[in-house]
Amino acid sequence: EQYLKPKEQDEEYVAQVLYIMKNHPMIDQQLLALERSVYIQSAEIDDEIIDWLEKGVDIHPVVQFHALQSLRKRGVTGKIELMRMGEQVELEIEKTPLSMEDFPSAVTQIVERVESVTESDDPTLPHFARELWKQSIQFLYGTTSFEWMINGDEEWVDCYAAALHVVLLLTVYGKADDDFIRDTYGITEPLRFRYEQACRTL
Repeated sequence: EQYLKPKEQDEEYVAQVLYIMKNHPMIDQQLLALERSVYIQSAEIDDEIIDWLEKGVDIHPVVQFHALQSLRKRGVTGKIELMRMGEQVELEIEKTPLSMEDFPSAVTQIVERVESVTESDDPTLPHFARELWKQSIQFLYGTTSFEWMINGDEEWVDCYAAALHVVLLLTVYGKADDDFIRDTYGITEPLRFRYEQACRTL
């Protein structure tokens, strides 16, 4: 925390953090700048981040999500409108999840289902599943697909769990047995379209 919160926070330091946040070509550097922004003692930072999010073009979805988290950590409340994955969305800053536990229960149910299915095949897969899911929901947060996921029935949980399992196997092994996975998660023919939607989303 001391590294992120230097004693000297002059105008030059603030300007540098904002410049890196908005313009650095590497995402990890943008995320580091956002972490630093949480500790900057200047009300102007709130307006700078909000304005950037609302007007910004081609901001990476994960960077957007971390910017929303930074605003929440700074105590900012209220609604914000921004483009997420090609959609115009309205979000309440104070409801931005800060950890997996802050997300609606459907989000954790999906990854827990995949963890329970994969742990007997390969003990490393549950860890990869959780990391992949963590990245995925940072992309999807606030979008129509995210709303389907958290407000849908148990069948939506099955569809997203199966889709996550497919993407996990493709990521780790480069191949996946689609028929086996659909059978494992109970994806019957009536659910096929929803399952394919979930796959496309991820």
